[in-house]
Amino acid sequence: MNASDPALQDESPEDLLGLYSRGAGRAREWWRVTLSGRAHMYRIEHGQGEHDEVNIDTVVDLDNLEAKLLKWRREGFVSGTQRADEVRAAQAGSAFAGALQQAAASARAARVERTAQAAQRVPANTAATVRIGGVDLPRGEPNALVPRVNAAYLFTERGDDIVQDIVENRRVMLIGHTGSGKTSFVEQVAARSDYGVLRANMNGQTTIGDFVGFWIVKGGETIWVDGVLPMAMREGYWLIIDELDFAEPSILAVLTAVLEPNGRLLLKERGNEIVVPHPSFRLFATANAAGAMSAYRHLYQGANLLNEAFLDRWRVYLFDYLPAEEETEVLLRTLPRLTRPLAQTLAAIAADCRAAFAREDLASAFSTRRLIDWAELMLRTGDVERAAGPAIYAKVSADDAALIRSIVRHHVIFDA
Repeated sequence: MNASDPALQDESPEDLLGLYSRGAGRAREWWRVTLSGRAHMYRIEHGQGEHDEVNIDTVVDLDNLEAKLLKWRREGFVSGTQRADEVRAAQAGSAFAGALQQAAASARAARVERTAQAAQRVPANTAATVRIGGVDLPRGEPNALVPRVNAAYLFTERGDDIVQDIVENRRVMLIGHTGSGKTSFVEQVAARSDYGVLRANMNGQTTIGDFVGFWIVKGGETIWVDGVLPMAMREGYWLIIDELDFAEPSILAVLTAVLEPNGRLLLKERGNEIVVPHPSFRLFATANAAGAMSAYRHLYQGANLLNEAFLDRWRVYLFDYLPAEEETEVLLRTLPRLTRPLAQTLAAIAADCRAAFAREDLASAFSTRRLIDWAELMLRTGDVERAAGPAIYAKVSADDAALIRSIVRHHVIFDA
């Protein structure tokens, strides 16, 4: 509060309870609250413009004053004390932002130095790193488990932080609706950087033995067979645990130790053998109904609740469907014979279907994979409905098919 404000000059400091104002110059408006001569009553005055003439002067009780204060706050009036707090907060925020920029620059320089050191350990005729989006990722060694490159895959800015986490060996969980591209993102990063990928789908039938390993008798000899987790850790593969929120509690318990910094795997079945992870080992998980997606658990029957203590061991990224503009580019990259107007219309149809799914008007999601399949069939048949039959309608209920058909017809008729 500024005691030199002309609106305060006719009041003593002990009488003044608050001055609430907004705007400046001709747009300035203020309310002043002072003590009234009547017990338990308060005087409120109002003025506006560059001059401090009062145009409202009334007396109210405490209940009415509290209602006025709430109303003024909603309308953007701020007290002098609040303005001073805002200035202090802005100054503190500016100092914090400056310190943060310095720390971030130092961290970037350290990453560049580590990348240069890694390059010195690689043969001269081999590229040490590969550029994924805006991040340089050390290259692995080609092997049979490296996924195939999808040349049409579009890396966007949403992936840069995830790729940086891969460089730093963070445990990464991608959450989002079915078909939003969670698994394909990891696979395409691995495909371009030559890392083998193993996948474990927690479909309710995956046992702890499948995941960790088991003993079998072969040729009269009892031998141990590694599950996907110790195999990936020993060989330096990337392991993607799909639909982690459907995993058995015993699997989650095993994972907890591996998720710790420098985590190890204890194989009790092999006499407490400790598996030390290969430097190239990376661990990923996908989930449909965890964390920020827990509100959609009813759409994914059987999904388990992953508690915050478990989630805190991961970097969790919400992976949504691509915006229509980016999905248009994916369609054009994948199917060059599509025209841009056709691709834009198809992307808009997909966006409307996903909005219907989010409203729970549709029981099934609409993945980019489904959209591309439909577009391929359209190019083959030249018929929107005929292509939609095997690509869309036959995969959903009759009610969902009817709603999707109405969305399709709206866009096709509208764009005709």
